[in-house]
Amino acid sequence: MTTALLPQFARAALEPRLPDWIAAEWWHDGPSMLAAAPRAEIAWVDMFDKTAPLAAIGSASPLRWLNSGFAGVDWLPLADLAARDVVLTNGGGLTANQVAEFALLTMLSVARGYRQIVRAQDQGHWLTAPSAVRELGGSRALVIGYGAIGQAIGGLLKAFGVDVIPVRRSGGEGALGPGEWQARLGGFDWVVLALPGTPDTAQVIGRAELAAMRREAVLVNVARAGCVDQPALVEALRTHTIAAAILDLTDPEPLPPGHPLWTLDNAHITMHLAGIPTPATHARAVERFVANLARFRAGEPLEAAVDLALGY
Repeated sequence: MTTALLPQFARAALEPRLPDWIAAEWWHDGPSMLAAAPRAEIAWVDMFDKTAPLAAIGSASPLRWLNSGFAGVDWLPLADLAARDVVLTNGGGLTANQVAEFALLTMLSVARGYRQIVRAQDQGHWLTAPSAVRELGGSRALVIGYGAIGQAIGGLLKAFGVDVIPVRRSGGEGALGPGEWQARLGGFDWVVLALPGTPDTAQVIGRAELAAMRREAVLVNVARAGCVDQPALVEALRTHTIAAAILDLTDPEPLPPGHPLWTLDNAHITMHLAGIPTPATHARAVERFVANLARFRAGEPLEAAVDLALGY
């Protein structure tokens, strides 16, 4: 028997489909997770507060496979997992559609001044004209990071008539490489970040990149807070070096009261809500986990396995 430490939130969907060689131990909070962790060969320990999961991973000495429904794995001890020969699978692609829809929602909101419309309704004030009259159609978007989420965003934007230029690590036809996009920043209305959080992607948007963008440009970050030099962005928004920023990620989270980003009307803070799991996401996560159980048993490569050296 192989002991698997599994989340109570997935039990109803997962338990009837577990093979007979799995001995499941179900956690519902930090203490129950930590109590069972030392026996776990397989573990699925997703929590938004990472304290208990990190402790559980550290105490799971038999661990051979760690699964996460989160796409980002920069919170995990990747070097330690590599040294212990633990296979890590993530949620890459599971939330791509919902994050892409959320990105499109926020971009349309900025383009048409929808935040001001909602505020006017709350105040019982009838507007005679919107505060913004952009159209997505005919605009240009640079999508930096073209994995599952970046591709999903690009697909939706193309359907709205946006000219999408992707940035890929490998470059390629119709795309820009890591060292090629910086000189082209001035040609885009939207700069969308969909990168993984790694040392190579830290502050890819800094003071120089913000200065190179058009004054009408909008920065959209659905990647990681660390991909942007936040103090430089605050200054760029304050001085209108760029038109606006849509930030699903901030540093810190939650953003504390009195932080300058709360006070800037051209900062759109979406509070890390883009990738909050939906019922459909949970169903896809269970499907992938069950399929990977069969691959694990057979000694085959697992779907969505993370390259621990690259961090994604």
